[in-house]
Amino acid sequence: MRGPRGYDRCRRPLCRAAAGVGAAVAATLTALAVAGPPHVGADPGPAARRPNASAGPLSPVDTLRPAVTVREHWGADPRLLDQKPRYADAVHAVVIHHTGNANDYACADSPHLVREIYATHAVGKAWGDIGYNFLVDKCGTIFEGRLGGVDRAVVGAHTVGLNKGTAGIAAIGTYTEGVPVPKRLRESVARLIAWKLGLTGATPAARAQLVSTNSNSRFPKDSSVSVPAVLGHIGAYETNCPGEALVRLLPALRREAARLQDEAGVQVRKERAETSGRKARGGRAVAAPAEVRRTGGPG
Repeated sequence: MRGPRGYDRCRRPLCRAAAGVGAAVAATLTALAVAGPPHVGADPGPAARRPNASAGPLSPVDTLRPAVTVREHWGADPRLLDQKPRYADAVHAVVIHHTGNANDYACADSPHLVREIYATHAVGKAWGDIGYNFLVDKCGTIFEGRLGGVDRAVVGAHTVGLNKGTAGIAAIGTYTEGVPVPKRLRESVARLIAWKLGLTGATPAARAQLVSTNSNSRFPKDSSVSVPAVLGHIGAYETNCPGEALVRLLPALRREAARLQDEAGVQVRKERAETSGRKARGGRAVAAPAEVRRTGGPG
């Protein structure tokens, strides 16, 4: 089923965008080439890709937090930005997309593809920024999308009517019927789902209550709707996105994300129990000589 033209064409390769959009993006990219794009170096490493990460696994969310290539490291040019971040109260659901790019790209070229999508959304479609909150390439690299903070409930422009309270996660490529979905992409998307929903205590296998903001979605404006906490774009809007291969994968992504959340909870409870045990053992050393207490375990 084909969706209406205009707002969302993630089912099509970007190179098939409308002539006006293509011209605007081409002009923008040409201008950036003349001025010189921001430097995009080698992989910045886990510390740079985990902004504000805690020093230790204090909670299940801390252990779930994936490495994310932030905007400055994939080269998000601030000259294209014409949109201030807006925030919802929380992320209650995630919406899965595909970008429509050809699947034969080299993963080393992923930052370039993200920059092209950014230019298309921000300039060609006049959204002021990239529409997706996150993008994931076939090698499993996660890219920060829309500006505002990877751990915050940033309102994106990735669907119609259900942007508020959701996070848009786009698989870079085209995943129609019969197209294999790479394992590393699946793993990264599942972990990203587990983490983003875990930030607000949402369960991937549950349902979420959202309010539609646009009657051009599948739901009338201002209506309260119940949707899966992990849904495909097609579940929110009449479109062929994210492609049948990813639609069929949604149940498995829900299960894997839920398993990761459960596993993280077990890990944290175990670590807390071990920490409590160490403190208890330290406490029993009170009667030891002073010099032993000074070098003993934590109290």
